[in-house]
Amino acid sequence: MHNAEKAGDAARWGELVEGLHGRLEELVELFVTRVQEIPEYADNRVSLPELRSTARETFRRLIDGLRDERFRHSNSHGSQDSLARFSSELGAKRARAGISPEALISAVRLDFSILWADLLKISDAEDAVLLTSHVDQVWRVVDEFATQTHSSYSSERVRMAQEESNIRREFIARLFSKSELSADTISQAAAALATDPEARFSIVAASGEAASKLRTIATQGGWLQPSQRLYVHEFGGSTYVFWALPRAHGGGPRVAGLGGAGRQDEGPAYIPAPIIGIPCGYVEGFSGLRALPSAARTAERLALLLQPADRGPLTAAAAWARLAKQQLQDAGLDLWADLESALSECRDGERERLTETVRHFLHTGNITTTAQELFCHRNTILNRLNRFQELTGIDLAVPAQAARLVVAWA
Repeated sequence: MHNAEKAGDAARWGELVEGLHGRLEELVELFVTRVQEIPEYADNRVSLPELRSTARETFRRLIDGLRDERFRHSNSHGSQDSLARFSSELGAKRARAGISPEALISAVRLDFSILWADLLKISDAEDAVLLTSHVDQVWRVVDEFATQTHSSYSSERVRMAQEESNIRREFIARLFSKSELSADTISQAAAALATDPEARFSIVAASGEAASKLRTIATQGGWLQPSQRLYVHEFGGSTYVFWALPRAHGGGPRVAGLGGAGRQDEGPAYIPAPIIGIPCGYVEGFSGLRALPSAARTAERLALLLQPADRGPLTAAAAWARLAKQQLQDAGLDLWADLESALSECRDGERERLTETVRHFLHTGNITTTAQELFCHRNTILNRLNRFQELTGIDLAVPAQAARLVVAWA
């Protein structure tokens, strides 16, 4: 009796499964209607013909998976493989279509609810116990399909990200490898980087420990707006990071260019908060990707001018004197040595007083302010400046001569 009941249950289950096969088109249309309630499917990222075709193949394979266990084992190892291949292809296709993982999961979940609701619809009241005994089977078949689809989707997303990253790196390398960029190179690079080729950009360059910190910060990307991207390039021991500025450029915190010993110096610059504490060369607001090679060279050169006392980004506004000094030294002109020789005639303590006074005056450009800062009489300051001119021949009232001193002390 028990075997007879079991055989009867299997036969009745087979009838219900065949009933599902007979209602395949109804299942497809119900799925298409309900899946379009998911926004990413409603905006035609997947066309209606594609949705119908995929739903038809999905339900056909799932229903095959609901057949009696004996039928499945004798008939369908190939059928299971077919379902696995189909789910793998489906996951990859949805990834390439730009469907989010949340939307994919929502769509796949519809399969179980639609199948189960239709089973209830075509069954009789006497089938309640039978349906209860098969609910795990229905869920298992759909869950295996969903798991394989999601796994394939995730793998494809990783491949896509790697391909996109490789393409970006290739075009970034092209931008850095040439001093003169063709219009085609700029256009192709802008498309690969998903950026406006005529936007304004900023770039930083660093090496050593600072480069490692910069890479970490770049990975986090915390100083940018959500719609912005950071682009990283590694070359010759240096790390470069550049990014497009928003059209209404407010940049990061407005701080003065950081000169020696981290003091505030000439030229305000917008420096993103996360890199304020990283010694690096910084070029802000250059126009378009065409200017990137030149800006990168400038950032790299600024990074080479960093001194141990520097505690943050070095801008051109702060480092112009250092750069000029380096260029002059490369040409065999050492302004600092000439100045040292002239000041060697100072009496005891005189050199320190003169140097302190002149440095303050160069910073303020004002006799009265300098006197107040040094707690001296105004005439004392004038006397010291005159003595300095007597020793060195540099008249600080003449900008061209004062500039020589700024460069010498850079």
